[in-house]
Amino acid sequence: MKNNRFSLSPVATVMTLMFTLPTFAQSEGSHKTHPNNVAAINDESVMVVTAPAVSPLTIVTSPKTPRQPVPASDGSDYLKTIPGFSQIRNGGTNGDPVFRGMFGSRLRILTNGGEMLGACPARMDAPSSYISPESFDLLTLTKGPQTVLWGPGNSAGTVHFERERPSFDKADIRGDASMLAASNHRRDENADISLGNEQGYLRLIGNKSRSDDYKDGNNERVPSKWDKWNADMALGWTPDNDTWLELNAGKGDGEARYAGRNMDGSQFKRESLGMRFEKSNIGEVFDKFEASTYYNYADHIMDNFSLRAPGSMGSSMGSMHNNLSMNMGTSSSMTMSSSMHASSNSSMHMSMPMSMQLDRRTVGSRMMGTWLWSDMKLESGADMQQNTHRNKKNNGWVKDARFRNYGIFSELTWTATEQDKIISGARLDRVRVDNFTGTALSERDDVLHAGFARIEHSLTDMPLMLYAGVGYTERFPDYWELFSPTYGPGGNVSAFDSVKAEKTTQLDIGAQYASKRLNGWVSAYVGHVSDFILFRYDPNNVRVSEADNVNARIMGGEAGVSYKLTENWKTETSLAYSWAENTSNSKPLPQIPPLEARLGLSWEKGNWSSTGLLRLISSQHRIAENEGNVVGKDFAASPGFGVFSANAAYKVNQHIKISTGVDNLFNKDYSEHLNLAGNSSFGYSADTSVNEPGRTFWAKVNVKF
Repeated sequence: MKNNRFSLSPVATVMTLMFTLPTFAQSEGSHKTHPNNVAAINDESVMVVTAPAVSPLTIVTSPKTPRQPVPASDGSDYLKTIPGFSQIRNGGTNGDPVFRGMFGSRLRILTNGGEMLGACPARMDAPSSYISPESFDLLTLTKGPQTVLWGPGNSAGTVHFERERPSFDKADIRGDASMLAASNHRRDENADISLGNEQGYLRLIGNKSRSDDYKDGNNERVPSKWDKWNADMALGWTPDNDTWLELNAGKGDGEARYAGRNMDGSQFKRESLGMRFEKSNIGEVFDKFEASTYYNYADHIMDNFSLRAPGSMGSSMGSMHNNLSMNMGTSSSMTMSSSMHASSNSSMHMSMPMSMQLDRRTVGSRMMGTWLWSDMKLESGADMQQNTHRNKKNNGWVKDARFRNYGIFSELTWTATEQDKIISGARLDRVRVDNFTGTALSERDDVLHAGFARIEHSLTDMPLMLYAGVGYTERFPDYWELFSPTYGPGGNVSAFDSVKAEKTTQLDIGAQYASKRLNGWVSAYVGHVSDFILFRYDPNNVRVSEADNVNARIMGGEAGVSYKLTENWKTETSLAYSWAENTSNSKPLPQIPPLEARLGLSWEKGNWSSTGLLRLISSQHRIAENEGNVVGKDFAASPGFGVFSANAAYKVNQHIKISTGVDNLFNKDYSEHLNLAGNSSFGYSADTSVNEPGRTFWAKVNVKF
């Protein structure tokens, strides 16, 4: 990482000033409240071990709420605490999130309504790697193709990290900050401060996270260290309660060492700009207008010498991606294929220093209006996005791909009765991709369709809500599916020419029960995917891959129950299961996580609280060997395991909270099923999974003022 890192001193200074600010002991002013907020979202008195469900279909939670395992270093780490999520692991940070066994652009991840796309052709810098969860106020997950408001192709779901508008009724300053210390020399600092009055505000956010390599349950060191920082600011104008204009900007950078890749990430530079406008209570029918625009830039460098010693490599673990150099060229310091950074076995020699630099520039905008009638609400609008991918050669930056998307959408909510609500939506998108590599067609374009309809029914004689919805969406192949494979379907020499768009039809059903002592929810799905995009890898040379279209059947679900045993004791349980089959050959789909259960027991009395968490994972024998996606493949069945963690917390006063915990208390030696094989440069043998951290102690201080 370059020398222009975010210094520790600004965060530390801000946190020190908090204890001396004259407003520290004053009561907080009024806050804007998210329409879906519930008390549990912002209640930090007890650690959360399963995400609270606003409804079975939509989960809303606060990323600022303490979590176990140890608080997350990036967006993917945080998402895996929500039932149904897992991640493809490759070391200590920057894993790739998977929801219900679905990966990549099937799961859209947004920050403040915009999308941050990474540049690495093997997703070393997945979109979630640029997200620091604690710097956001709310996280919203909509499961399945049950919304059309946020872009095309979201067949698995839509994740939205949001920063809420600070509201002041007088001149004031408020904020929160935290410090974390953990095993393996992990240190995190976060600060989020807002100052303003009824006319506007200035919000400043900074965070830094770093850790050394961790040790697994066998006390073996796992290459996994990282160091990253982010700094963001927002300037808002609120002339009245119904008008809001915000300008925001941010930067970040980092580095990460990967046990499961041939290269490490030595730069994760981020630049972000954005504007949001909202006008409410416009008229009796036309109620609200909102508009936003954003610019996100990722500048990524990967190499094999900044965070490891190439001279000791010998035979390396080869690539899961092949001749990307054909599509992208080589950098000034890299004369071999860019495929060298991925994670499977190969005999290719990599003792020479090598590096590669790529970037992606994403710009987008969106506007939407809301119309209200006595029993109906219509949300309708349009959005667009353009992103351009480049790689750096000896003679400068060279474009290899440009994606453009223009969409229109509408969602209608009809409150038919006090107990029944019907929600439906439709979306139409025009997508075009320009290929500048000169190795295939120069462009592709398509028209994508999406729609859904859902009914929600609440019983009158008991606190139970039921829903059922059918959704359909089409997803155009993303950058990694068009430009990373060696071949397309049937051995076609170009994946760009021949990989088809996916079409997903899915039924979602669920229920939620909420009483004084018992809360429970369940959400289930079954679907059919036409032209599911699947990667196949040559077992003799995993640098050779083929992207193919197959048909697939998917099903599964999540469930959660919490029960208040006494005034002080509460239990929490969640269950998640995914199943998928390649119906083209009657074999399992690859990269499907196994059954997972979480059992939590919490105690709270006064200012003290404590929680124990048991995470149980079953074995996974339904695999498709040498098949997967652009990041990972199935290479072996995996055994089940159980991990126990515990924490305790004390509220010093209404402003300060201290929490401490231990993850993997019994120092279990285990690895996740979704995992990259370890790299031989670190001594791993072929198809050996990267183990998870062993016993990890941590302590955290949260301050609010």
